[in-house]
Amino acid sequence: MLISQLLKKKGDDVATIAPSDSIADVVRALATRRVGALVVSADGTTVEGIISERDIVRDLAAQGSDTINRTAGDLMTAEVVTCALDATTEQLMAEMTARRIRHVPVTENGALVGIISIGDVVNARVHELEIETEQLSNYISGY
Repeated sequence: MLISQLLKKKGDDVATIAPSDSIADVVRALATRRVGALVVSADGTTVEGIISERDIVRDLAAQGSDTINRTAGDLMTAEVVTCALDATTEQLMAEMTARRIRHVPVTENGALVGIISIGDVVNARVHELEIETEQLSNYISGY
């Protein structure tokens, strides 16, 4: 399945936060949006970074309560792995597994157009396998 097809089903809403927003704002947004990561973007289109719950936890372990005084830009991962709309779920699953990442922004011509989580990819792949299984079963049964 192509990422463009997955986004059509999932939707293209992406939770973003400005690099200057506080970690308190990040935590609030993560909780409110019920997501595990936010794309860091000043304009909502340009991917400047990504910040996840893990980034905050790791900084808390290293810095303690000083973490709350930092910004999204301070804690974000600046080298963001992105994917294109014409990538496949199989390609993206392999990339996410190899890099041990759970969220990948989707871009088109450099602009943010969606985000895919490992859960989205796994669900899509399970659906594909269910369809294949049903087709094989029907073929074997003569239907």
